Parts: sequence; structure tokens; C-alpha cells
Amino acid sequence: MPSLLNISNLSISVQDNSSTRMLLENIHLDVHKDEIVALVGSSGGGKTSLGLSILRLLPEAMQITEGKIIFRDKDLLQTSLRDMQDIRGKDIAMIFQDSLSAFNPVFCIGDQIAEVLQSHAGLSRQRARERAGELLDLVEIKDVKRVAGAYPHQLSGGLRQRAMIAQAIAVSPAIVIADEPTSNLDVTIQAKILALFKKLQTQMHLSILLITHDLGVVRFVADRVVVLSQGRIVESGNARVILDAPTNDFTKQLMAATQI
Repeated sequence: MPSLLNISNLSISVQDNSSTRMLLENIHLDVHKDEIVALVGSSGGGKTSLGLSILRLLPEAMQITEGKIIFRDKDLLQTSLRDMQDIRGKDIAMIFQDSLSAFNPVFCIGDQIAEVLQSHAGLSRQRARERAGELLDLVEIKDVKRVAGAYPHQLSGGLRQRAMIAQAIAVSPAIVIADEPTSNLDVTIQAKILALFKKLQTQMHLSILLITHDLGVVRFVADRVVVLSQGRIVESGNARVILDAPTNDFTKQLMAATQI
């Protein structure tokens, strides 16, 4: 099956005070259509940076030193910034770990979702607002009118996370990058959000790159898993096969920490 997204030989360096060190080295990763791939590793190991590199959103201190990121036969690292603006949100969307800081605090939730629809789908302001409500309903928010009119700080973490998912899927992107989407939520809400991911992935034929440190999350939703340790991929393959019989010591440590 051809890859929808293919990352090959990717290396990222980071400027740390007066020195430069490698954050990621020789990363190979692909995502196929209609699958959930989990990128797993410890905190600070470069998982989020890998996700940000796909959208060319790395901070200035980080630099891609080599490699290719191919999306639909186009190398995103050679794509103009103008074209990248069109790809972000429309073709590849990202769900961030901190839902509070991901939203603009001075605009209500419904207007921020509507803005994506106006920008990428060309909807009128009225239709975009209507569609924003439909999307909030799709992510199983019960009080749609209240949530659409609320500001980010007025919502619980679980509601903000659902609203951010609604914004990410607004224009039916091919790939959603979800960066630790449940880490700030309690266990009950985590399970509901993960079930929502599975539902949307099936209904909308999404491909999802799920960034997480929690192998329990991987077992619940992922088709394949890629394990990252000290800037390198140490194990990858079918999620159930790896979780049932990991071969790498780091994977085994993660499993012991997660107690799955």
C-alpha cells in the first residue's frame, strides 16, 4: 500500500546555549491511508518536534539538517511557505497537547472553527457558523450552542479537547497529527476522547499520527507503533505484535511504566 505520508532519513538539530546537538537522527516513518500510527517515546525525546517538522512549524532553535517529508508525492521541505499555509489545516491538521493555549483567548470557540471553514473551504460566514455547530455535534458535544459561544477559558479541558478535534477535522484533512491529546485529562475523559478518535477515523477515513508516551493509549487505538528513544527509532511494526512481544529494552521499560 503506498504511503500517504513518508518521512525518510530525517534529522533535526537543536541549538542549546552555545552548542548544537542532534535531537532526531535518521528517522524513517510512514502513514498509510485510513490508519492510526502511534509515535511513542519518553517526554523530551523529540516526538512533538517530529510532528511539528511535518508542518514546518519548528522553533527557530531547531533545524532540519537532512531528510525528506513526502506528502502525496510532494516534498514538504521543498514546498513554499505560501503553499504550506494551504496545506496546514486543510490537508494536514494538528491537535495540540495544551488545548487552552491552542485557541485564541479573545474569540469564542464557534468563531474559531468557522474561521477555518471560511479560510480553507470558502464558506460564507453564516454557513461556516452553522457548520461549526454541526462539527461540535459530531464530536459529541451535547450543549453545542453554549460551547460555540464560549471562550476557551470558560470550558473544561475535555470540552476544549473535543472542540479542538472539531476544528482539526473541519475541512476533512487527509492526516491529523494528535500530540498527546489526552495527557491533561482524567482517565474517564481520556477513554471517551480515544473512542471518539476511533469513531472519527472510521467515519471520515482519516489517517492519524498519534504522539504519546502512553502504551495503554497505543493498545486502545493504534494500528502500528513507532518507538522513539534518544532521537532514534528503536522498534516499529504492528501495534499488537509489539505490545505483546516487544524486543527492545526501552519499549519494555515503557510497558512496565504504563503497566499494560
